[in-house]
Amino acid sequence: MNASKYQFRYDNQPGQPSPSYRLRVLDSERGPEFTNITKLVELVFEVPVAAISLIDRRGQWFKSFAGIESLHTPGEVAFCDHTIGSTDGLMVSDTSLDARFCNHPAVSGQPGIRSYLGTPIIGTDGQILGALCAVDFKPRSFTPDQQRLLATFADLVMNEFELRQVASVDALTGLATRRAFVEKLETVARWDTKASLICVDLDRFKAINDTYGHPVGDDVLRTVSRAIMDCCDVNAFAGRLGGEELAVVLSGTDGIEAAERIRRAIEQARLARFPDLNFTASVGVASRMPGMDQHAWLAAADAALYDAKKSGRNCVRYSVPALSGV
Repeated sequence: MNASKYQFRYDNQPGQPSPSYRLRVLDSERGPEFTNITKLVELVFEVPVAAISLIDRRGQWFKSFAGIESLHTPGEVAFCDHTIGSTDGLMVSDTSLDARFCNHPAVSGQPGIRSYLGTPIIGTDGQILGALCAVDFKPRSFTPDQQRLLATFADLVMNEFELRQVASVDALTGLATRRAFVEKLETVARWDTKASLICVDLDRFKAINDTYGHPVGDDVLRTVSRAIMDCCDVNAFAGRLGGEELAVVLSGTDGIEAAERIRRAIEQARLARFPDLNFTASVGVASRMPGMDQHAWLAAADAALYDAKKSGRNCVRYSVPALSGV
């Protein structure tokens, strides 16, 4: 799939996260609620396959399947690509007779898609996240009522995404909760071959609370969180692990330069009503090593963070742990 066109179509502005990224649904655990929806679509439409697919600038990613293990649709002729091109969705009665799809590998080869009904998953802001589809291995037509019904199921998918977002966002900082962050970390540890974890701990934060009061401490946390996100790119996923400890996971890059940008951004941040209040952070970085799970990865970044604290605070320390048997 040509990722470049999605940067224009699905981002509010070039360089800003896609809607599916902002809702924290890409690369997250599939979850039984999404599986239940695809199974219901499979049953109601009497099709062998139903799926939820999501789109961002990297391409297409499947959130849930019912009927088969996977439905890989590579290239610019991906069914989802055509589905999200219109709010009316896509209906194909016989793919072998459709010039757009007759040579598609999933049509001419396995699994042998012959008919398709898809509808876009549309957010409350009108942005398209992906598609919900019903697939059959024999030619068939779908009625207008069935098209409207599938759109209703897509609304259920969107509702689940929004419920997940509410549950996964830390109310104070706007970053991911610890649970949501660890879930993301587990996914990245499973799939990404190159990634870095950055742990950030505010220096002497208790003294800020004791001197200025907890409301000011909360303002500091909000300001620091904004500073972190302002100096990270769209591949960054940030969370609050607890108290004044924050973390960022970066896919496809090492985190040394990003960690130093974060440290400097925090050091330069100020509160409008207390411009003389300075705050800094100690930062630990760990690259993901082959075979490393999320627990070992987090422990490595924590060890680097502890080293930064011992080294005088307001600095970055890097850890590359040795793994036995790797």
